[in-house]
Amino acid sequence: MGEFKGGFASFLVLAFFLSFNIVLLVHCQLLPIVSDRGDNTSQIQTYIVHVLKPEGSKFLGAEDLEKWHKSFLPNNTLDTGEPRLLYSYKEAISGFAARLTPEEVRGMEKMDGFLCANPSKRLQVQTTYTHKLLNLSTLFGAWSTSNSFYGEGIIIGVLDTGIHLPHPSFADTGMPPVPRGWNASCNLPRGSCNGKVIGAQSFRLGNTTNPATDIDKGHGTHVAGIAAGNFVDNADVLSLSPGRASGMAPKAYISVYKVCWVGIGCSALDIIAGIDQAILDGVHILQMSIGSDLPDLPISLGEDEIAIATFSAMQKGIFPCTVAGNNGPDPKTLSHAAPWDMVVGATTMDRRIRTTVTLGNGKQFHGESAYQPNTITNQFFPLAFPGSNGQLDQLFCLNNSLNGFNVKGKIVMCEVGEIDDIEKGGFVRNAGGAGMILMNFGITGFTTFSKAQHLPVSHVSYKDAMQINDYFISNSTPTAKITFGGTIFGIRPAPALASFSSRGLAKYNRNILKPDVTAPGVNILSAWPVDVGPFPSNLKKKTFNFLSGTSMAAPHVSGIVALIMSKLKNDNKRIWSTSEIQSALITTANPFDLDGKPIFDEATLNDSANILQRGAGQVNATNAMDPGLVYNIKPDDYVAYLCGIFSNDSQVVQVFTQDNTQCTRSIPGKRLNYPSIGIRMKSRSSRTTIKRTVTNVGDAREIYNVTWIEPPFVKIYVSQYKLSFTRLEQQITYRITFTMNGSHPGSGVIGQGQLSWVSNKHTVTSPIYIAF
Repeated sequence: MGEFKGGFASFLVLAFFLSFNIVLLVHCQLLPIVSDRGDNTSQIQTYIVHVLKPEGSKFLGAEDLEKWHKSFLPNNTLDTGEPRLLYSYKEAISGFAARLTPEEVRGMEKMDGFLCANPSKRLQVQTTYTHKLLNLSTLFGAWSTSNSFYGEGIIIGVLDTGIHLPHPSFADTGMPPVPRGWNASCNLPRGSCNGKVIGAQSFRLGNTTNPATDIDKGHGTHVAGIAAGNFVDNADVLSLSPGRASGMAPKAYISVYKVCWVGIGCSALDIIAGIDQAILDGVHILQMSIGSDLPDLPISLGEDEIAIATFSAMQKGIFPCTVAGNNGPDPKTLSHAAPWDMVVGATTMDRRIRTTVTLGNGKQFHGESAYQPNTITNQFFPLAFPGSNGQLDQLFCLNNSLNGFNVKGKIVMCEVGEIDDIEKGGFVRNAGGAGMILMNFGITGFTTFSKAQHLPVSHVSYKDAMQINDYFISNSTPTAKITFGGTIFGIRPAPALASFSSRGLAKYNRNILKPDVTAPGVNILSAWPVDVGPFPSNLKKKTFNFLSGTSMAAPHVSGIVALIMSKLKNDNKRIWSTSEIQSALITTANPFDLDGKPIFDEATLNDSANILQRGAGQVNATNAMDPGLVYNIKPDDYVAYLCGIFSNDSQVVQVFTQDNTQCTRSIPGKRLNYPSIGIRMKSRSSRTTIKRTVTNVGDAREIYNVTWIEPPFVKIYVSQYKLSFTRLEQQITYRITFTMNGSHPGSGVIGQGQLSWVSNKHTVTSPIYIAF
């Protein structure tokens, strides 16, 4: 077992090891992964290994813990001299990350304390106006004097690509003093953080010495700015969308954990190390704009290493906020779906950075681009479409694909996809193109981006692209021009679900509705480390950029959570549990757009987004800060839920709980006290009764009446029509019975409805979905 040197505490732990004679079997599927060198030829792979935390381990120091973890390894170094052990985790999971062969992992199965091992997967990273759109800055909004302290006193841990500290969004002007007792490390080039960014650490395949800067990607800077950027006047992107920029919680602190890197993406072992350190540091919120590509989506909760780590964070009162993913519009494409994780989808705003394509026949089509020169404003150019021959390289305008085509002085039609849009525009410019029409294809629908291109561009919807293509085909000398309209507001429909936003159901979690909510995630203006556009200035310090993705949606919610926590803290009220905060966000979300119509799905021509696509709806910051009632889930109930989905297999559940938990109780997902409700009804005779318990956090004396909208083919019965509260923190339990109403619609059909408790002041709504 190795030698332990740590006094009496180490003796206690060693004595436990010697007496621990229960053999635990492996329960994780050993899957092949790509090696750290980017190929699949080496048998040495990086594994995340879970071990049962021994009794007395709270006395175990970091050095002894690492020695214990090394005792599971065949030796400490590979033949190359590289260390086997990459991370020895303390809080996020009970276990370690190490370089091992599959055979060596199987050899661990016989060792006392071993639970399971999973190959480390790779994940990817996935404002002047949004605070107005979400009603933060209105008279009675979340930033009003009576409602908010702008996130003051709350620490958001941002796990991403790092941060560009010199940006004015991260200045500490007006910030309160750094929290007493905070002592997180700061690994930035100048060796110190400030009163805004109060921690900065990095994690790369076991190396924790790299600076946590963000020059190479910009993603982490952008995300941190959305969540908690300080106020910056006169912010713009290439003079477009000017205004006062800020994050959702401009007075919240930021602690940075750089876990994503150019070339390797975001390795699970590094993400867990970042979560591990964030828990030790004492952050209040985990902001994680990190998701899986389609081939790497988790197929079971036990395989989702990040969910295992966020379970530990949740148990310690830390709120995990993450992304639905950018794998839409297909169903069952969620990157995250654990019930304790807040999962956020992306919507559009009513703002566009407008460009207009005018064809030779006079027809006009509105698109978007953040680079708007005046060089071709009133001039028509020949229209070229190299991809009309059906060759994919030319269709996507890839590098060297335009060789042999005469595109000089022409506006070139290119389809979105395969490579970054700005890179695509660069290839067109290098080939002599005068401009580019960037065309959506079928499933990308109406979602367009305002990117800082390097030539005149108009990104148009699929519907418009089809008409432009028809014009090109039917004319022997097609022409077009691109004109620029600047920043336009009042676009409808808005908000609308972005076509790329991942949708449910989760592959392993049918009774929990995910995503939970949506938030603005298309063309979001936020901090950027460098100047953008075709003529960047290296001297410009106040630089911003537009980005799109669920990566941009999640930090909106993280910032709103900071507002909620800050208000409770500064009002000297009980800080709600993570599930209660999640409940406040879900039960106050809005499934309707600015015109009161159902949220539109931009992946379609005319369909509204359903409950599995937009969750409860668009997050409402103001109402979430005063939800009236909340649904709380106790940690023991989460354990019972885990016992249910893992068929009472205590050994798998111990991976989450990090102790010798035994499954004495199990509940299905539908019986978890979740604010949304998911039910399966397999036959005409199906009948299900569930119960929910609400806690009063509104006025001490308040009466709620129930209303509901029944899903098609289903009848709803509620045990009581009124909830009468006489004090704060009072809890009332009610029951809902679902029965079939008429014939069964057939397998695979989804029904949606809602149940609301309504008082004179609050409306508390639970979305309902039925899987037939």
